[in-house]
Amino acid sequence: KQISTIEEEYKSFILDSDHPCVMSQTVFKLDNYDLKVYETLGSEVTARAILKDIQNYLDRYDFDSHNYESFIAVFPDMKIDSEMEFEKLLWQQLSKIHELDQTVWDHRVSKDPEHPNFSFSIAGHAFYIVGMHPESSRMARQAPYPTLVFNLHSQFEQLREMGSYEKVRDIIRERDKNLQGSVNPVVVDFGKESEARQYSGRNVEKSWKCPFHP
Repeated sequence: KQISTIEEEYKSFILDSDHPCVMSQTVFKLDNYDLKVYETLGSEVTARAILKDIQNYLDRYDFDSHNYESFIAVFPDMKIDSEMEFEKLLWQQLSKIHELDQTVWDHRVSKDPEHPNFSFSIAGHAFYIVGMHPESSRMARQAPYPTLVFNLHSQFEQLREMGSYEKVRDIIRERDKNLQGSVNPVVVDFGKESEARQYSGRNVEKSWKCPFHP
């Protein structure tokens, strides 16, 4: 599939269906995204490609800008049958990226996935990762294809500094509730409990342990 066709499908998913995440709407309205297509989710080949692409993305990224931006990895040829399968592949992929990553973990966040201050670090920068796929139980995560969205952690910190984080968060949660009748049960504020629980989009059990061990 042409990348332009895939981009159109994502614009439709986010903009035409009035996606609850107002930040992702802004990203697509302003074309502030870097969308790349990969073959296999969970493979070492893909890990090499994503690591290289994210390093290039960071090299070009304007850290002084207040624009919200995302790096999006799409797997149009992958068929996912369940939330459990997707979750397994997501952590497999992140683990392989980490194994190849020669950089030190971002010192502003914890590398312990059980720690409330955990965030995933790639090329020395913390990212909040949003997993999406057609089989997700959350409508807001039912992307056209299996997808990993990498959002720089510093963007959320910037929102906090500007004093608009809570406002944006509340709008998104309210819109998600209007869409599905409930707020995503795993979504809590950074620093309350590990954000690792949120990455796959599955409503993970209280006893859930992150399969990633740095």
